Amino acid sequence: MFFDLALKYHSDARRCDLVLGDDYDLAIDQTPIPAILMSVGLDRRAAPDDPLPEGRSQFLAPASYSERRGCAGDALDPYGHMTGTRAWLLDRAKETETTRQLCEFWLRESLDWAETATGEPAEIEVAWLASGILGYRVQVQDASVMLSRRVEA
Repeated sequence: MFFDLALKYHSDARRCDLVLGDDYDLAIDQTPIPAILMSVGLDRRAAPDDPLPEGRSQFLAPASYSERRGCAGDALDPYGHMTGTRAWLLDRAKETETTRQLCEFWLRESLDWAETATGEPAEIEVAWLASGILGYRVQVQDASVMLSRRVEA
């Protein structure tokens, strides 16, 4: 069973906000939706060998913590678990099958908690919706989220 602070996704602004109840207290959500939104909405720290979208590398640009992004909360996890997805690395990717497969792989990586929490892996579908728009649907138990991201073609 899930027990998280409720999040509301605003598609126009492409961001989430916490939900307040009628009594102005933070609302609780007992579905996996907040966990899914956090998993696919936050940027996971890039691996040392991941090429960065800006074309920077450890040899061409000064090293900085922010270049490889990552969720600040990961520093507090005693088990070294990472939050979010590396799909942000696709920001300047080409519209290819390899790009679609990478997005699916990174979404699967970000949602690996679902199998531990529910006994079933998350269902993930990724497809090109239009030129430069990659859409994906994620389902955990009976809850699903459909989002898209623009990539530079």
